[in-house]
Amino acid sequence: MKKSLKYTVSPKVGFDPENLKGYVRRKLGLVEGDRLEVVLTNRSVDARKAKVKINVALDVFVNEEPEVIGYKKSYPDVRNAKRVVIVGAGPAGLFAALRLIEKGMKPVIVERGKDVQARRRDLAAINKDHVVDPDSNYCFGEGGAGTYSDGKLYTRAKKRGDFRRILEIFVAHGANPEILADAHPHIGTNKLPKIIADMRESIIGAGGEVIFEARVSDIILKDGEAKGVITKAGDKIEGEAVLLATGHSARDIYELLHEKGVKIETKPFALGVRIEHAQNLIDRIQYHCSDRGVLPAASYSLVSQVSYKGDKKGVFSFCMCPGGFIVPAATAPGEVVVNGMSPSRRDSKYANSGIVVAIDESDWAKYGDKGVLAALEFQKRVERRAFKAGGETQVAPAQRMMDFVEGKESSSLLETSYQPGLNAVDMRSVLPKQVSYRLKTAFRHFGQKMKGYLTNEAQIVGVESRTSSPVRVPRNPESFEHVEVSRLFPCGEGTGYAGGIASAAIDGERCAEKIAEIYG
Repeated sequence: MKKSLKYTVSPKVGFDPENLKGYVRRKLGLVEGDRLEVVLTNRSVDARKAKVKINVALDVFVNEEPEVIGYKKSYPDVRNAKRVVIVGAGPAGLFAALRLIEKGMKPVIVERGKDVQARRRDLAAINKDHVVDPDSNYCFGEGGAGTYSDGKLYTRAKKRGDFRRILEIFVAHGANPEILADAHPHIGTNKLPKIIADMRESIIGAGGEVIFEARVSDIILKDGEAKGVITKAGDKIEGEAVLLATGHSARDIYELLHEKGVKIETKPFALGVRIEHAQNLIDRIQYHCSDRGVLPAASYSLVSQVSYKGDKKGVFSFCMCPGGFIVPAATAPGEVVVNGMSPSRRDSKYANSGIVVAIDESDWAKYGDKGVLAALEFQKRVERRAFKAGGETQVAPAQRMMDFVEGKESSSLLETSYQPGLNAVDMRSVLPKQVSYRLKTAFRHFGQKMKGYLTNEAQIVGVESRTSSPVRVPRNPESFEHVEVSRLFPCGEGTGYAGGIASAAIDGERCAEKIAEIYG
């Protein structure tokens, strides 16, 4: 007998498989000898009232074997098939490659950075020695920026593709099956490297290629078509199409496209700071108790609309990392950029989140001489100011939260998860005036929404500037090809069509399907 059931239970039941199984057994009135299998299909936390409840949806099997669910790794041999060049081995590139294989085409991934294992040494060099390798860092390398992140897998882009399929592919390559059920699934930065490496092995095992430490220096264009790419080492790699999945920080690719006369556009993005609280403070605010027990580290989502000189813009939390760490995300010497990541257990004593302000043409107008790269120039200038304010290393400028709101200098800073260290500065000297004003005002609003959030026992760290690409590479909405260059497929976050791991993966699959449909 199979039943699909829904219950509202306590945290001790909702987050303990054995307790949950016992609860279901009692609810169904099963007797000794009845076999019971419980498959969790959905789980969410309801913390709106003083007593936290867990909503669960289950498939229950009594005296029969449970159905086998999930995606199985089974790929055809494509070593002799038509080739497609994929620039970038982030989520968009990897999922595009796997989908191309399923469609009978051979992906050749060209990645400027290193594989996940070799990449670790360069991350250590950033944290300990303040040395930024422009090709191997928290943004560049196998798996892209998502590999060393919280590993969030929720997206508003579910209608664009099969989100469930993306989760199942992750599970097939080693992710915890609980991501199929949790309302806000995440994998964790400690788990992602092995999963990404396993995806690479699937690609290579099917006859695809993955080439590391191969920065693309040119795109081969002929008669209005993309024929392949040329690497910095001079290697020419050709294919039926070129899929650009370079991520939001591949500035040299934007500059290359612009130099070659390939149309690109400025695009709104967001910029601000990372704010770091003690995780137990966020737990107390969200769960209304002093000890969260078995509950997961609490997160939050905040948004406010703030006017500055009559111009109203959004200020919002971005990539909130409960139980996480702030990390240095610069991609070149001379800049300081911060981002957040979390391990799978989210067991750090810190909570951090980007708090960012919407940025548009009114902000980058003064750089109009840069043309379509004006927004990129605005972004660069803020990052360079952060570098200077931090002391011209990867030490980041920071200020206590209430001091920032009240316009006071911080005489000291709190302990932090940010390994390179912090330097106390007036963050108004780093951030544009309109950004500082909107952040200050929004923090007051957020303090009213979450009592205890606005406090000098939290600090802001700058700058959070790589929320998304400041450039879009326009594509035809039907064919997904570039609007002027055939066989060139702008894809994922770096070209303006995604915003995170899941949406980038979905877009990678959609672009792969279009390539196979037109040129397969």
